Parts: sequence; structure tokens; C-alpha cells
Amino acid sequence: MTRIKICGLTREQDIHAVASHGADALGLVFYEKSPRHVSVPQAAGLARAVPPFLTVVGLFVNPTVDYVREVLAKVPLDVLQFHGEEAPEFCASFGKPYLKAIRVKAGVDLVECAARYVGAQGLLLDAYVEGTQGGTGESFDWALIPHNLPLPVILSGGLHAGNVAQAVAQVQPYAVDVSSGVEASKGIKDAAKVAAFIKEVKNVDLQLSR
Repeated sequence: MTRIKICGLTREQDIHAVASHGADALGLVFYEKSPRHVSVPQAAGLARAVPPFLTVVGLFVNPTVDYVREVLAKVPLDVLQFHGEEAPEFCASFGKPYLKAIRVKAGVDLVECAARYVGAQGLLLDAYVEGTQGGTGESFDWALIPHNLPLPVILSGGLHAGNVAQAVAQVQPYAVDVSSGVEASKGIKDAAKVAAFIKEVKNVDLQLSR
């Protein structure tokens, strides 16, 4: 079954909505340039509202070692997600499982990326948009994803309830990751959109399993 991560949460009520509708993971953004950024104290408060068995992922973009350690000291993150140009050694240095985000465009060798970040739990594949590090709401050509990647694929970029079934059927990723596609406004999730997105994923999983 396809795992589901809802990213960019900023409010406690959105955590409850994500959990109640059956998501597997949620993402907190520790990147000040993002409209979904949360401060360390804010994130610590949100983390206290997370029910058991829901994975909490912390998203970083080219952070300092000290900043990641500060976050980890105060926020109980389960997984780290790196969206910048972080080296594999950096990503692995915090004693936590990590995901490496790759912005996909023609010419990016995803097999080579997977070999470089072999210690990652998976590759999060997002759209390449010049000057941004994700969360753009843009999709990319899923045909660019090779079938022989040795790491689990977390598919991101422009997903929403209207296209996620097609994405899952075509790519058959380990997980899907959505942020803007389930929002009322940036950083504010829409519970109905969250429910619709998760329903579409579960429905296509059932169809593919028959």
C-alpha cells in the first residue's frame, strides 16, 4: 500500500485532520524562506499534538549542523528530510533516518543520485523549479523516473486529489508527499482536500491490488 505524507503543517487542528484521515507521516518545515516555515518552539508544540504511530518528518534546506542539532534537541523528529545540496555524510551525521529530495528535470541521473545517497531511506522526487527548493505545486514528467532505482521513491510535486491516482498507477511509488495540493492557503491545510487526497490513494491501491 502506498504510504502518504502530508507536508508543511503549521496548525494543531491540521495535525488532527491528517491523523484522523489516515496519513502515515507529516512534515514540519524548518526553512525560513518557506511560507510553511515553523519556528523551533512552534514545532515543539505541534509535535506534542501528534498521536502515536504517525511519523514526524523535519524538512531542512542546507542547514548548519548546529541548527539541526538545536531542532533535534527540542522537537522529537523521527526522520530528517534534506532538500538542498547536502552531502551524504552530512545527512547521515545526526543518527536519524533521512530522506534526500531530488529536484527532477531532464538530464538528472536518478540512478546516480540513489547510488550517492545509498544510506538514505528513500529519494523524494520533486519538480525542478529554478530558484526554489520545493513546495511549488508544480509537477514533473513522471516518465523521467527509472524503474530500476535501488531506493524507495517518495513522489512529490504538484500532486492533488485530481491526479494522485494516475501518479500512483503510473509510478507505483513507495509513498506520495503532498503540501500545496491539500491547502486552503499556504501553510493552512483544508481537511476536505486532505480527506479526498487520501481517499484517492487508498482507492487506487485497492484497484492495483486486484
